[in-house]
Amino acid sequence: MSKQPGTTVNKSGNIVELKGAVIRQEENIILRDINLEIKPGEFVFLIGKVGSGKSSLMKTLYHELPLREGYGFVLGYPIKTIKRRDIPYLRRGMGIVFQDFQLLTDRTVYNNLLFVLKATGWKHKKEMDKRIRDVLAQVDMVHKGYKMPHQLSGGEQQRIGIARALLNAPDLILADEPTGNLDPDTSDELMHLLQEICKLGKTVVMATHNYNLIKKFPGRTVRCEDTRLFEAQQEEIDFDLLIEE
Repeated sequence: MSKQPGTTVNKSGNIVELKGAVIRQEENIILRDINLEIKPGEFVFLIGKVGSGKSSLMKTLYHELPLREGYGFVLGYPIKTIKRRDIPYLRRGMGIVFQDFQLLTDRTVYNNLLFVLKATGWKHKKEMDKRIRDVLAQVDMVHKGYKMPHQLSGGEQQRIGIARALLNAPDLILADEPTGNLDPDTSDELMHLLQEICKLGKTVVMATHNYNLIKKFPGRTVRCEDTRLFEAQQEEIDFDLLIEE
Protein backbone atom coordinates (compact mmCIF):
# COMPACT_ATOMS: atom_id res chain seq x y z
CA MET A 1 0.00 0.00 0.00
CA SER A 2 2.52 2.56 -1.14
CA LYS A 3 1.63 6.19 -0.78
CA GLN A 4 2.21 8.62 -3.60
CA PRO A 5 3.84 10.94 -4.40
CA GLY A 6 6.01 10.42 -1.31
CA THR A 7 5.83 13.73 0.54
CA THR A 8 2.91 15.25 2.42
CA VAL A 9 4.19 18.85 2.60
CA ASN A 10 4.98 21.41 -0.09
CA LYS A 11 7.98 23.70 -0.35
CA SER A 12 6.39 26.05 2.16
CA GLY A 13 6.13 23.25 4.70
CA ASN A 14 2.33 23.11 4.51
CA ILE A 15 0.31 19.92 4.63
CA VAL A 16 -2.73 21.88 3.35
CA GLU A 17 -2.55 25.02 1.25
CA LEU A 18 -5.20 26.89 -0.71
CA LYS A 19 -4.53 30.09 -2.68
CA GLY A 20 -7.21 32.12 -4.41
CA ALA A 21 -9.46 29.07 -4.29
CA VAL A 22 -13.16 29.19 -5.09
CA ILE A 23 -15.54 26.49 -3.90
CA ARG A 24 -18.77 26.01 -5.83
CA GLN A 25 -21.83 23.81 -5.55
CA GLU A 26 -22.83 23.61 -9.20
CA GLU A 27 -22.86 27.30 -10.19
CA ASN A 28 -23.34 28.67 -6.67
CA ILE A 29 -20.24 30.12 -5.01
CA ILE A 30 -19.93 28.79 -1.46
CA LEU A 31 -16.51 30.27 -0.60
CA ARG A 32 -14.29 32.57 -2.65
CA ASP A 33 -10.73 33.90 -2.51
CA ILE A 34 -9.70 31.24 -0.01
CA ASN A 35 -6.15 31.52 1.29
CA LEU A 36 -5.32 28.91 3.88
CA GLU A 37 -2.09 27.33 5.11
CA ILE A 38 -1.95 24.47 7.62
CA LYS A 39 1.29 23.03 8.99
CA PRO A 40 1.80 19.42 10.07
CA GLY A 41 0.73 18.85 13.66
CA GLU A 42 -1.65 21.81 13.87
CA PHE A 43 -5.12 21.66 15.41
CA VAL A 44 -7.42 24.00 13.50
CA PHE A 45 -11.01 24.85 14.35
CA LEU A 46 -13.21 25.71 11.37
CA ILE A 47 -16.18 27.74 12.58
CA GLY A 48 -19.22 29.48 11.16
CA LYS A 49 -22.99 29.31 10.93
CA VAL A 50 -24.74 26.32 9.42
CA GLY A 51 -24.53 26.73 5.65
CA SER A 52 -21.48 28.99 5.78
CA GLY A 53 -19.27 26.53 3.87
CA LYS A 54 -17.51 24.46 6.54
CA SER A 55 -18.58 21.09 5.16
CA SER A 56 -17.99 22.20 1.56
CA LEU A 57 -14.42 23.12 2.46
CA MET A 58 -13.94 19.72 4.09
CA LYS A 59 -15.34 17.97 1.00
CA THR A 60 -12.95 19.93 -1.19
CA LEU A 61 -9.97 18.77 0.86
CA TYR A 62 -10.87 15.11 0.34
CA HIS A 63 -12.00 15.73 -3.24
CA GLU A 64 -15.64 14.85 -2.96
CA LEU A 65 -16.19 18.38 -4.20
CA PRO A 66 -13.62 19.09 -6.96
CA LEU A 67 -11.65 22.35 -6.86
CA ARG A 68 -11.96 24.09 -10.24
CA GLU A 69 -10.58 27.56 -9.49
CA GLY A 70 -7.40 28.59 -7.68
CA TYR A 71 -4.55 26.54 -6.22
CA GLY A 72 -4.99 23.62 -3.86
CA PHE A 73 -2.44 21.33 -2.21
CA VAL A 74 -3.34 18.54 0.22
CA LEU A 75 -1.01 15.78 1.46
CA GLY A 76 1.31 15.98 -1.50
CA TYR A 77 -1.33 16.31 -4.19
CA PRO A 78 -2.40 19.27 -6.34
CA ILE A 79 -6.11 18.76 -5.77
CA LYS A 80 -7.20 20.91 -8.71
CA THR A 81 -5.37 18.67 -11.20
CA ILE A 82 -5.20 15.40 -9.27
CA LYS A 83 -5.49 12.31 -11.45
CA ARG A 84 -8.46 10.04 -10.82
CA ARG A 85 -6.17 7.12 -9.98
CA ASP A 86 -4.50 9.15 -7.22
CA ILE A 87 -7.70 10.12 -5.37
CA PRO A 88 -7.76 6.86 -3.32
CA TYR A 89 -4.14 7.53 -2.26
CA LEU A 90 -5.08 11.06 -1.21
CA ARG A 91 -7.96 9.76 0.89
CA ARG A 92 -5.86 7.03 2.51
CA GLY A 93 -3.61 9.77 3.83
CA MET A 94 -6.48 11.28 5.79
CA GLY A 95 -9.08 10.10 8.25
CA ILE A 96 -12.60 11.49 8.20
CA VAL A 97 -14.85 11.71 11.27
CA PHE A 98 -18.54 12.40 10.65
CA GLN A 99 -21.19 13.93 12.90
CA ASP A 100 -23.58 11.00 12.46
CA PHE A 101 -20.93 8.28 13.01
CA GLN A 102 -21.81 6.37 9.78
CA LEU A 103 -21.13 2.95 11.24
CA LEU A 104 -22.50 -0.08 9.39
CA THR A 105 -25.41 -1.21 11.56
CA ASP A 106 -25.46 -4.84 10.40
CA ARG A 107 -22.03 -5.81 11.75
CA THR A 108 -19.94 -5.58 14.89
CA VAL A 109 -17.46 -2.83 15.70
CA TYR A 110 -14.61 -5.19 14.78
CA ASN A 111 -16.18 -6.02 11.43
CA ASN A 112 -16.86 -2.35 10.72
CA LEU A 113 -13.14 -1.72 11.00
CA LEU A 114 -12.25 -4.89 9.13
CA PHE A 115 -14.47 -3.77 6.25
CA VAL A 116 -12.49 -0.52 5.92
CA LEU A 117 -9.13 -2.29 5.96
CA LYS A 118 -10.20 -4.73 3.27
CA ALA A 119 -11.62 -1.89 1.18
CA THR A 120 -8.32 -0.01 1.36
CA GLY A 121 -6.17 -2.91 0.26
CA TRP A 122 -5.12 -4.79 3.41
CA LYS A 123 -4.73 -8.54 2.80
CA HIS A 124 -3.17 -10.33 5.76
CA LYS A 125 -5.47 -11.43 8.57
CA LYS A 126 -2.91 -11.09 11.39
CA GLU A 127 -1.90 -7.59 10.27
CA MET A 128 -5.53 -6.49 10.07
CA ASP A 129 -6.33 -7.95 13.47
CA LYS A 130 -3.36 -6.19 15.07
CA ARG A 131 -4.26 -2.87 13.45
CA ILE A 132 -7.86 -3.07 14.61
CA ARG A 133 -6.79 -3.85 18.17
CA ASP A 134 -4.25 -1.01 18.09
CA VAL A 135 -6.75 1.66 17.05
CA LEU A 136 -9.39 0.39 19.48
CA ALA A 137 -6.82 0.67 22.26
CA GLN A 138 -5.94 4.18 21.12
CA VAL A 139 -9.56 5.32 21.63
CA ASP A 140 -10.01 3.26 24.83
CA MET A 141 -12.51 0.88 23.22
CA VAL A 142 -10.46 -2.31 23.10
CA HIS A 143 -13.17 -4.38 24.81
CA LYS A 144 -16.01 -3.18 22.55
CA GLY A 145 -15.03 -4.93 19.34
CA TYR A 146 -17.75 -7.58 19.66
CA LYS A 147 -20.54 -5.02 20.18
CA MET A 148 -23.07 -3.97 17.56
CA PRO A 149 -23.29 -0.20 16.96
CA HIS A 150 -26.77 0.04 18.52
CA GLN A 151 -25.33 -1.38 21.76
CA LEU A 152 -23.00 1.62 22.11
CA SER A 153 -23.66 5.12 23.43
CA GLY A 154 -23.28 8.08 21.09
CA GLY A 155 -19.89 8.89 22.56
CA GLU A 156 -18.73 5.29 22.14
CA GLN A 157 -19.92 5.24 18.54
CA GLN A 158 -17.94 8.40 17.83
CA ARG A 159 -14.86 6.88 19.43
CA ILE A 160 -15.26 4.02 16.97
CA GLY A 161 -15.61 6.62 14.23
CA ILE A 162 -12.27 8.08 15.29
CA ALA A 163 -10.71 4.59 15.45
CA ARG A 164 -11.92 4.01 11.89
CA ALA A 165 -10.34 7.30 10.82
CA LEU A 166 -7.01 6.19 12.30
CA LEU A 167 -6.86 2.77 10.62
CA ASN A 168 -4.53 3.73 7.78
CA ALA A 169 -2.27 5.90 10.00
CA PRO A 170 -3.34 9.16 8.32
CA ASP A 171 -1.36 12.38 8.53
CA LEU A 172 -4.53 14.50 8.41
CA ILE A 173 -7.78 14.08 10.37
CA LEU A 174 -10.86 15.92 9.10
CA ALA A 175 -13.61 16.00 11.75
CA ASP A 176 -16.90 17.46 10.52
CA GLU A 177 -19.02 18.46 13.56
CA PRO A 178 -17.84 15.35 15.45
CA THR A 179 -19.54 16.40 18.69
CA GLY A 180 -22.79 17.60 17.08
CA ASN A 181 -24.84 14.67 18.43
CA LEU A 182 -23.15 14.40 21.82
CA ASP A 183 -23.82 15.85 25.26
CA PRO A 184 -21.35 18.41 26.72
CA ASP A 185 -19.41 15.97 28.93
CA THR A 186 -19.00 13.45 26.13
CA SER A 187 -18.01 16.26 23.77
CA ASP A 188 -15.24 17.27 26.17
CA GLU A 189 -13.99 13.67 26.29
CA LEU A 190 -13.87 13.53 22.48
CA MET A 191 -12.00 16.82 22.35
CA HIS A 192 -9.38 15.52 24.76
CA LEU A 193 -9.02 12.44 22.56
CA LEU A 194 -8.63 14.49 19.37
CA GLN A 195 -6.07 16.75 21.05
CA GLU A 196 -4.08 13.71 22.21
CA ILE A 197 -4.11 12.41 18.64
CA CYS A 198 -2.84 15.80 17.47
CA LYS A 199 -0.01 15.68 20.02
CA LEU A 200 1.12 12.43 18.40
CA GLY A 201 1.90 14.41 15.26
CA LYS A 202 -1.40 14.26 13.39
CA THR A 203 -2.91 17.36 11.82
CA VAL A 204 -6.53 17.89 12.87
CA VAL A 205 -9.07 20.15 11.15
CA MET A 206 -12.35 20.24 13.05
CA ALA A 207 -15.51 21.97 11.84
CA THR A 208 -17.81 23.04 14.66
CA HIS A 209 -20.38 25.59 15.74
CA ASN A 210 -19.99 24.58 19.41
CA TYR A 211 -18.54 27.75 20.93
CA ASN A 212 -18.24 26.14 24.36
CA LEU A 213 -15.63 23.73 23.01
CA ILE A 214 -13.63 26.58 21.51
CA LYS A 215 -13.71 28.44 24.82
CA LYS A 216 -12.59 25.34 26.73
CA PHE A 217 -10.01 24.23 24.16
CA PRO A 218 -8.66 27.43 22.59
CA GLY A 219 -6.55 27.11 19.50
CA ARG A 220 -6.11 28.31 15.98
CA THR A 221 -9.52 29.22 14.57
CA VAL A 222 -10.61 29.92 11.00
CA ARG A 223 -14.07 31.38 10.34
CA CYS A 224 -16.37 30.96 7.32
CA GLU A 225 -18.56 34.03 6.87
CA ASP A 226 -20.21 35.74 3.89
CA THR A 227 -18.48 33.41 1.37
CA ARG A 228 -15.06 34.27 2.84
CA LEU A 229 -12.52 32.58 5.09
CA PHE A 230 -10.95 34.59 7.92
CA GLU A 231 -8.29 33.82 10.50
CA ALA A 232 -9.91 34.55 13.87
CA GLN A 233 -8.22 35.38 17.15
CA GLN A 234 -9.85 33.94 20.28
CA GLU A 235 -10.69 37.34 21.70
CA GLU A 236 -12.17 38.49 18.39
CA ILE A 237 -14.58 35.62 17.89
CA ASP A 238 -18.24 36.63 17.92
CA PHE A 239 -19.60 33.46 19.46
CA ASP A 240 -23.15 34.41 18.42
CA LEU A 241 -22.07 33.47 14.88
CA LEU A 242 -21.62 29.88 15.96
CA ILE A 243 -25.08 29.29 17.33
CA GLU A 244 -27.03 26.95 15.08
CA GLU A 245 -30.16 28.53 13.76
